[in-house]
Amino acid sequence: MKNNLQFDFIADKANNTLTVRREFLADRPLVWDCHTKSELLDQWFAPAPLTTKTKSMEFREGGHWHYAMVEPNGTEYWGLTEYRKIQPVDYYTATDAFSNEAGDINADLPRAEWVVTFTDKGENAVVETVVTYKSLSDLEKVINMGMEEGMMATLSKLDELLVKLTGRN
Repeated sequence: MKNNLQFDFIADKANNTLTVRREFLADRPLVWDCHTKSELLDQWFAPAPLTTKTKSMEFREGGHWHYAMVEPNGTEYWGLTEYRKIQPVDYYTATDAFSNEAGDINADLPRAEWVVTFTDKGENAVVETVVTYKSLSDLEKVINMGMEEGMMATLSKLDELLVKLTGRN
């Protein structure tokens, strides 16, 4: 990643939110596709050395993405994203939860509301993700689980995929 690309990670404990704002060396439609198509998500949506596998995905309002992040030893961490509103190439909103392979939500781990917005910055795209938790303790739990480091590592994998897809670096 070029050092001059925008990257902000802001924890707002008063409002139980995390805001991740990140610039990418690609146009908005391609970055949108990387966030909304399982065959692309599977190539980047987990911090190295983990990989991602999609069990099922329907990117539509009322649809879902059921996936696992997989360690090299085969241990799987399942997640379920339920899509709420979608305005193609501009934004989507979703509810995100930890789950099991059957899609049952793990009530012991925090759920969150996500608003993911895509904007242009010259030839680049900026993605702003605002994640809202029900409580300060939920926010602190995901921070302590390594959310910032995980997001940085995951978004670096997206950078690598975009270089492969566009040839820009």
